[in-house]
Amino acid sequence: MTISVSPPGGGRSAEDTGAADGATATGVAAPQASPHGVPQTTAPQAGPPHTTSLQEAVQNFGISIEDYLLPVHGQIQILAEDGTMLPEDRRGSSPGHQYPVPADEELLEAYRRLVVGRRINDQNSALVRQGRLAVYPSSHGQEACQVAAALCLASQDWMFPTYRDAVAVMTRGVDPVEVMTIFRGDWHGGYDPHAHHVGIQSTPLTTQLLHAVGVAHAAKLRGEETVVLAMCGDGATSEGDFHEALNFAAVFRLPVVFFVQNNQYAISVPLAHQTAAPSLAHKAVGYGMAGERVDGNDLVALLAVLDRAVTLARSGSGPLLVEANTYRMQAHTNADDATRYRNQAEVEAWAAKDPLNRMRHYLRAAGQLTDDVEAAFADDAEQVAQRLREGLSAEPDIDPQDLFRYVFTEPTPQLREQAAFLADELARDAEGAAASADTAATADTRKER
Repeated sequence: MTISVSPPGGGRSAEDTGAADGATATGVAAPQASPHGVPQTTAPQAGPPHTTSLQEAVQNFGISIEDYLLPVHGQIQILAEDGTMLPEDRRGSSPGHQYPVPADEELLEAYRRLVVGRRINDQNSALVRQGRLAVYPSSHGQEACQVAAALCLASQDWMFPTYRDAVAVMTRGVDPVEVMTIFRGDWHGGYDPHAHHVGIQSTPLTTQLLHAVGVAHAAKLRGEETVVLAMCGDGATSEGDFHEALNFAAVFRLPVVFFVQNNQYAISVPLAHQTAAPSLAHKAVGYGMAGERVDGNDLVALLAVLDRAVTLARSGSGPLLVEANTYRMQAHTNADDATRYRNQAEVEAWAAKDPLNRMRHYLRAAGQLTDDVEAAFADDAEQVAQRLREGLSAEPDIDPQDLFRYVFTEPTPQLREQAAFLADELARDAEGAAASADTAATADTRKER
């Protein structure tokens, strides 16, 4: 898959310009496929990325600044709902918004991740019903967004997910049980963010966008080849942190891709009550960054759009905003009753757009997906589900003093007092339990006599 460094989806690829072996006219190498099918980006040999102004980016392709910043009319879509490839004139593309189709080998690996992601959602929902998880915000129906988000990043890049992005975090390589630790009600996030370049899943809306921008700013100051993917939902775009993050990133031309998964509802609030803008992608122009809209249930289009956005950000073109139109098929969480704010006809209409079925039909027709391959993918998914069942069924070893141990580097006097009070309570409880056991043992001995 050849990706040129151009405006979002924009300009001509290396093949169009006659450049050899995927090299781009700007000197930034195109992403290469890893042995695992994950697109990786080869960094330039020396020096930090060159930051261009918006005017320079526009001049490179002979389009207006409005054409550079504004998303396409409609959305980018490559696969129809029935899994057939759309002709180029129906993909929503326009000058400056044209996307190459990833190779079938890359799509097959992405589909495997999709199968695993669906099984993860189903298994975690079952674990909630069994009492093994306190809560689970399912991404059933949104798995294409989850998989594409993880696969578009290189190893040095960072991801900052939301609470609904567990599948994306696992696809990034974090152990499934560690990912779900926070949802069983433990006191910590479960995994080391620095080990995986993945922020802890954020429950407060949009706070993770500020963290993402901070990491991107630090990376730019250090001259690192790092891109940050900042994930959020449609409801988060109404938060003040969203404005602050986008404005800061745009002013300082930071390598951030803001990925908005528009699943149509912020809990029970529909999109029409969130914004009067033509789309969430149109919000980008107000900050001076490019925006794009993509079919969030079309894994092919998502990979193409996000790969290009990451490449642009890495090249120094500044931040971008990508809005994926998708749907939350299940309730907001297990504590939500979705029937109170949406009807079954709407859910069924979106079920026909299921990303898993769409990719399966395409790959079957392309001859890439056989019965044996599909069975192997199902086995992979079941192994992950088994890992979740076994890991989350084991009772954790809890130390109550952890409540105080990791709050401050140097505990405050109040924390020391509280820790001492708890220690005394636990000691007295233990003494009482021991005394009760001794009394019961004495009574049993007397009965035997």
